[in-house]
Parts: sequence; structure tokens; C-alpha cells
Amino acid sequence: MYGKILLAVDGSKNSLRAATEAVKIASMNSECKVDIVYVADFSKSKKEILHAQGKEELDLSRRQKILPVQELLHAQNISYTTNILRGEPGPTIIKYANDNSFELVVIGSRGLNGLQEMVLGSVSHKVVKRANCPVLIVK
Repeated sequence: MYGKILLAVDGSKNSLRAATEAVKIASMNSECKVDIVYVADFSKSKKEILHAQGKEELDLSRRQKILPVQELLHAQNISYTTNILRGEPGPTIIKYANDNSFELVVIGSRGLNGLQEMVLGSVSHKVVKRANCPVLIVK
């Protein structure tokens, strides 16, 4: 089974569902390690910075988005690390996954319809196309 899993999260219900699937997979191998990755999106960070009282509050709000995922992994005794990256989510996740030789990427899907995905693009779709390892998209 997989020994090194990248779990991409954004604080949404979809990413929590992805975390649940990652736990199922990781629990099959006691040696499995999960890297939780949260990408601070450049397009949203300006708004976050304006509403935060300071850097500490901004960092705390980002960490709170990841907390339910960490609690889920901790409750199942899954070994994990947490990384907060900065950039555009799709390319940043792809670069991190490819540079660190992951065996599997687990990512949630926002459930865009065909038109929305064509116009907006989908982070999960970009990751599937460019990652060098298998990708599990959780709806």
C-alpha cells in the first residue's frame, strides 16, 4: 500500500471528506505518513490580510481551517505533518507533490459543473493532469 500520501486541504467540507478517505487508505499501512498541505491562495490572501489584525491572527485562522483534518488523523493514530504553502493552489500542490515523490495525492472536489470548470478551471483537474503519481479526487 501507499507509504507517503499528500492530502491537499482548504478548510472546506470537501477537503474533510478527502481526509476521511486518506485515513482509510493510510490505516492500511502502519508505516504510512500523510503530509497535509494547505495553500494560502494569492488571489484570496489580500482579502485575508486586510481582515486580519496581524500576522499571528492570519496564521491562526489558516491553522484553524486545518484543525479538523489534523484531529481526524490524530484520532486514528496516523502519522502526519502539516505544511502551509503560498501561491496558486493548483501549481503549488503539483510542484510540492512532484518535488517530494509522493505515492498518492488525495484532494477534494468542489463539484463544479462543466461550464464552471471550463471557465474557472479546477484545482483537482489541474493536479490530476500534472502530478507524477496517482491522484484520488473525493467528491
